[in-house]
Amino acid sequence: MDRPKLEVADVFRRYGKAYREQHGASMSGTQRRVMTAIEVCRTAVLGGHLERCDECGHERNCFNSCRDRHCPKCQPLARAQWMEHRQSELLEVPYFHVAFTIPEQIATIAFQNKKVIYGILFAATAETLKTIAADPKHLGAELGFFAVLHTWGQNLQFHPHLHCVVPGGGLSPDGQRWVSCRPDFFLPVQVLSRLFQRLFLESLEKAFHASELQFFGTLEPLWNPTAFAEHLAPAKTSDWVVYAKRPFAGPQQVLDYVGRYTHRVAISNHHLLDIENDQVRFEWKDYRHGGTVKVMTLSAEEFIRRFLLHVLPDGFQRIRYYGFLGNRYRQEKLDRCRRLLGMKTATEQAAASSPEGDYLDRYEDLTGSSLRQCPQCQSGRMMRVLILLPAGVNDHQKT
Repeated sequence: MDRPKLEVADVFRRYGKAYREQHGASMSGTQRRVMTAIEVCRTAVLGGHLERCDECGHERNCFNSCRDRHCPKCQPLARAQWMEHRQSELLEVPYFHVAFTIPEQIATIAFQNKKVIYGILFAATAETLKTIAADPKHLGAELGFFAVLHTWGQNLQFHPHLHCVVPGGGLSPDGQRWVSCRPDFFLPVQVLSRLFQRLFLESLEKAFHASELQFFGTLEPLWNPTAFAEHLAPAKTSDWVVYAKRPFAGPQQVLDYVGRYTHRVAISNHHLLDIENDQVRFEWKDYRHGGTVKVMTLSAEEFIRRFLLHVLPDGFQRIRYYGFLGNRYRQEKLDRCRRLLGMKTATEQAAASSPEGDYLDRYEDLTGSSLRQCPQCQSGRMMRVLILLPAGVNDHQKT
């Protein structure tokens, strides 16, 4: 994929200072750090190295990445590493994509209580899937799945929801059989929705009574228990959205799909069209109208505000693993699944695979994009010849 002409970093560099001056009092320390990281990513500020093509002599500066999880430029590397780790965990079974969404009344509270509400969202989703799957009326098995938090809609507005990728089956209660779901049906979404709604609201009310929630601005009246109950009333009577997509074509398609999906940020650089007259134009898909691609224009100030809505609390894990993919017994239970499915265990797979190569080579294998190929002659390889110290440090060091 060609490098985008415009980046989120360009918006931050042009308008970030003014935004901080105007809204600094309401910005969190994390939001400030994210803005700075994106602004300096792959610039002389972070240092890097000089590369030279071994055939045509073309040279280029390669500056270091900020590695922030919110930075659009840093996600391809993080995605490649994540995909490499997940490769050995795929099972030769159908996989399903299940999405859990909270209603507007809850999203309003989540905006001011991100860590608490996101935690409840993960816990209620995991408990819902595990409980319904364990019920003999539905599957009667232990699932293994991971969930990914997204907090945005296509127009960058605040829209917290979870995407779960689940194999179509699980381990029997005694661990001696693999129990498969029907080929084109996972679990009944209406049953999932009702349990998810109940579990979420129970946890939310518990958090309220334990004084774990904060309310300010227009939500300040919700400190009152009666006002809080009235605010939640529509969410108790409405149908919550749980959506299950058709199964993937095969394990490799799962890896290709989730590798793109898990490391998305609020907006990709490739969606930006232009920055003119203090306005930002970008493409977005309107799924309410069949996924039609449309163009949205926002003031630079509003664009930055919407982007910062999706900065996660410090240390918050946005990808989590459950059931037989839980960290404690993951390898043991995955090996059991593989044996029951007639697959090689992780040890056997490692013995049969070729030795690990350089990370740049593995990145190319996983993404199809070369980090070594000379952009000038297309045939030479870029070789590191000089270390570039961060801006402000005088010396350069030869490699």
